[in-house]
Parts: sequence; structure tokens; C-alpha cells
Amino acid sequence: MKAFFRLAEYKVLLYRLLLAYVFYFISRLLFLCYNNEVLQVTSVVDFFSIYYHGLAFDTTAILYVNSLFVLLSVLPFWVNTRQGYQKMLFYVYFITNLLAYATNFIDLIYYKYTYARTTISAWELVQNESNKGSMLFRFLVTYWHVFLLFIVCAVLWIYLYKKVGIKHIIYPKGKIIYGSTSIVALLVISTLMVGGIRGDFKKSTRPINLVDANRHVTRMEQADLVLNTPFAILRTLRVKTFIKVPYEIEDQVIDSLFHPVKHYTTNPKTTPNIVLIITESFGREYIGAFNKDSGIKNHVSYTPFIDSLASKSLIFPNAFANGSKSIHGMSSVLAGIPSFKDAFTSSPYSKQNIESLVSILKDQGYDTSFFHGAPNGSMGFLGFGNILGFDHYYGMTEFNDASQFDGSWGIWDEPFFQFMNQTLSEKTKPFFSTLFTLSSHEPYLLPEHLEGKFPKGNVPIHQCVGYTDYAFKKFFEAAKKEAWFNNTIFIITADHCNQVYYEDYYKIVNRLAVPILIYTPDEKYKGVDKHLSQQIDIFPTILDMIGYDKPFRSWGRSLLDTTTTEPYVINYNGQNYQFQQGNYICVFDGKKAIGFYDIKDKGLQTNLISKRNKEMDRVELGCKAFLKDYFDKIIDKQLGSR
Repeated sequence: MKAFFRLAEYKVLLYRLLLAYVFYFISRLLFLCYNNEVLQVTSVVDFFSIYYHGLAFDTTAILYVNSLFVLLSVLPFWVNTRQGYQKMLFYVYFITNLLAYATNFIDLIYYKYTYARTTISAWELVQNESNKGSMLFRFLVTYWHVFLLFIVCAVLWIYLYKKVGIKHIIYPKGKIIYGSTSIVALLVISTLMVGGIRGDFKKSTRPINLVDANRHVTRMEQADLVLNTPFAILRTLRVKTFIKVPYEIEDQVIDSLFHPVKHYTTNPKTTPNIVLIITESFGREYIGAFNKDSGIKNHVSYTPFIDSLASKSLIFPNAFANGSKSIHGMSSVLAGIPSFKDAFTSSPYSKQNIESLVSILKDQGYDTSFFHGAPNGSMGFLGFGNILGFDHYYGMTEFNDASQFDGSWGIWDEPFFQFMNQTLSEKTKPFFSTLFTLSSHEPYLLPEHLEGKFPKGNVPIHQCVGYTDYAFKKFFEAAKKEAWFNNTIFIITADHCNQVYYEDYYKIVNRLAVPILIYTPDEKYKGVDKHLSQQIDIFPTILDMIGYDKPFRSWGRSLLDTTTTEPYVINYNGQNYQFQQGNYICVFDGKKAIGFYDIKDKGLQTNLISKRNKEMDRVELGCKAFLKDYFDKIIDKQLGSR
């Protein structure tokens, strides 16, 4: 009679689901081992406390992924215990589970570059690459140990699955009992699965989401250890992140805080050439000139040329990126449009008239061009460049010399810098040109003839930073000989940060610390400005420098002006918004402030929210005002209007 209640089948089903929990535990442990420098879990007790809270997120992912498998296991098909049916279940189970499980292994490596669990938005990066196959092969070779760990886990999982099977049962009679009990069991299991996927059974709460991981940790970066990657991907499928926020904030308040419509009249109108260089992964940490007052003892610089250039430039050692990916950097720097949960460039709102450096300088008679040594279209740069309206795009196709291909991403920085110099020297003046470099990118390789020339440092990227710095040196040496050089403004920044060595740059706010440098051959702009600054400030700064005398829209501020708009920085740490201004850092979850920290507390160690004061209220209002105007203008397609 017990057979009619299918107890043996349910026990095996439970065993198979528990196996998933075991292997999710293993992947979380591996995630910690690969990323503990960032996560900073200091004890076994802390890890198991985090793991306990992570079980809810594991449950959601496991039940989502196994929903078809569970359904096929419990439906009363009468043939469920037959060998052929069980074999079919085996394939359903492992095809779905291993595909999802593999994403956890991606973040063993990828997390170091984004400081957030991978979400569905990662597809934005991959879909624009023309060499996906070769990139996958290179990653498998470079990170063979991660691939091997996945294979070992998969083989062990399959072995344990097969250790417990179901004997075939023939039901000569009692089909009514079999069917009715199966339906009852299906209803009970379905109810439990709904609760597990939601995170609880309370009608008053929404299903758990990425931000809920923050409730269970004292250090915000540890929220990513609570999460798992399948959960992060599933929870961002078909999720609209570009939606208007419900804050009641008057336009006058927004105008008073950010002056989003700028109109500069201080500087005389000029038309110098402008060369803007966005340097791949060039975190502020690597550059000595930007760390003189950082407090880091025995800081080592890997950029001797940039350091020398900085002594003749205006530099901003308190600058931050407005996003964590390369395409985020492009929209932030060129158009003053930051990205938060997802890239603005991949949203349905990117295809609109956008007022930017490109559009304004084109109207002023500038020849506009974008240089990137990767295959044309890589990173989504060509597509967004077309939206902005660049006159010319120069990629690997235009360079047209495969002998300088690095074997991974594109043309080495040194020859591509020289290609840009030659191209600019043939252009009609004035010109506005942007170069996006690529050699300081994983897998951190150097041209063979330069092996051993640069210090290897403490992490693999250090020698590549040295190489890109060398490429800068060779470029400036060549450009100085050209007629256009002396009448040119050079701006150097980075798209985002990368591998970290010094503890200070592991801090959650400093993960987005980038350099901003402005150089002119006449050294008109020179010194160190320690005010808060960010990528979106570059757009209005350039227009202020050239004396552009018409109104334009920008959320940033001119870095030459600290009085009109109080310096601030806004970005997103993978879980929450961070808004720095005045004496405080406000951590904002999209609805309310969940923390206030001293402006020097870049690790977000001491939450001062219990001592809330008027300045904190003002800082939170600034964050809300920015987000309201940001989403309103993007969604209403007003980025090209004033």
C-alpha cells in the first residue's frame, strides 16, 4: 500500500533537491576563496552566518531551476518509475542545473571586475562581441582551474545522483489512490515551492530580491556572498530598471541642487582641438601622482609618464566612475549619463536625441571621431557612437594590420595610439577625438618584444598598466611634433577600476576610484583639486573651458567651478546607490536612505543613521532629486531638450 502513496519517489526527489543545496554550498565556499580580499569574511562563524541567510536565496534559485524537474517527478503518469522515464528526468535535471550552476563559477573570476554578482545585463557585453568563440576558449585556457573545478563538481554531483535510484513499481490496482494522493502531493509541493521561490509565505511582502541580501550582513560587500549568481540572473530577467521614481520633489528643488541646465559665460569662446582618452581599467590606485596624500605607506606607482604629465596638469585625486563597465564609462564621460543597475546604452531609451560633447562640438564645427582598437562594434561602442553622432569610427578594421593584434581583444595600445596620432594629423581643425584604450585588460598580456620591460608588481594588471603608460609616453612624444598639438586640450580618465592591491582600494566606495587629468601644452590648467569629482563632470568641464556660450543640459558640474553646484558623486555599488556630498556618504536602496557614513569612511564601516541630522536629510534629498530627474528625463526622452 505504501507504494500507492509514492513515498519512495518523494524521498528520492527530496534527496535530489538536497544535492543541489550541497553543491550551491560548495560554490559559495569557492566564491569566498577566490574573492575573500574583497568580501573580508574573517571567521568560520561569520561564513556560516552568511551561509544560513543565503539558504533563502539558494532555495529560490534551486526551485526556479528545478520547477520542470519537480513537476515531471510528481505528476501521476503511472510510468514515473520506469527506467526510460527516470533517464529522461536525469537529463532534465542536469541540463537545467548545470547550466545554472556554471554561472556561479563565472563569478569566481568576473566578480573581481564588477564587484557585483552577474545579472542578465552581462549579456549586453557579450552580444556585441564578434569573436565570442575565441574569447570563450581564451577564458577556458586562462582560468583552466575554474573550469576544472566545475567539471569536478559536475562529475561528483552526477555520481551522487546515481547513488540513489528508484526501483520500478508496477501498479496492478489502486490507481484511484495513486492518482488522488499524487494530486494532493502536487498541490502541497507546489505551495511549498511558491513559498520557497518568494522567500516566505507572507502576502504582505514581495518576493526576495537582490537588495534583500543587505539585510543580513554588517559589511555591504558581503551581501554578494549571501547571493548566488543563478538567483541574480533569474531576478533580473525581464525586469525593467528604467522606471520613474515616486519621490515628490519639485523641479525648482532639482534646479537649485544640480543646475541641470548649464550656461557658462566666464571663459572666452575658443576652438581648441580636444583629445579625450578613456583608459581601460586604469584605476586611480596605480598612479603615483594621484596617491601622494592617500595615506598609503610605500605606495608604488606603475605610471612614470602619467606621473610626470600630472605635474604639468590639473588633476583630481578624489574622482570616481559613475558605472562599473566600459560602456557605462562611455555614456558617463561623453554624454554625462551614468548607469546604475543596468547600462543606459542597452535600455530602450538610449535611442533618442542626446545632447552630448559630440553633438555640441559638431554644431561648433568640430570633426568628431572615436577610436577603439577592438573589432568594430565591440563593447557596444560603435552602436552608441552612432547614436551620439560621431563623424568617424576607427576600429580594428580601419587600422588594418593584423600583425599588431594582441590575440584577445584587439590592437596593442602603442601602435593604436600612433595610428590615432597619424589620423588626427590629417584632419581638418578643430577636431574632437576620443580614444578608448584596451591593453590594460584581462588576460594582461604584453607584446613579446616588451616582455620584462615593465615591473610585474603585485597583481597581473600592473605590468599592463606600465605598458599602457609607455604607450601614452610614445604618443605624446610623437604628437608634440605635430602642428595641432599646442592648440589641444587633453583629458585622461578611466572607464572603471580593476585588480586591487592596496587595502584602501578594496573599500566599497573606492572600488570606483578613477583618475581625471586635464593637460594643455601651455600649462594653463595646473594643480591638484581635491574636491569630489566624477566622470559626468567631464562633459560640462570641456564646454566651460572652450567658452561654449549656449545653454545645455548636464547633471555634472564644471570642474573649474565649485560654487554654482556643490561637488557630489553618485554611483551604484551593485546593491544600492551611493551619493557622496559634503560631510557624508548616503547609501540609498531606491526608496530610502539605509545608511549615512562619514565622507572619509570609504569602507562604510560606521553607520551614523541613528544620529541623523539636517545635513544628512539634505544629502538624501540630493540623491532622490538626482534619481527623479534622471529617470524622468530618460523615460520622457528629454535628453536632447532644455
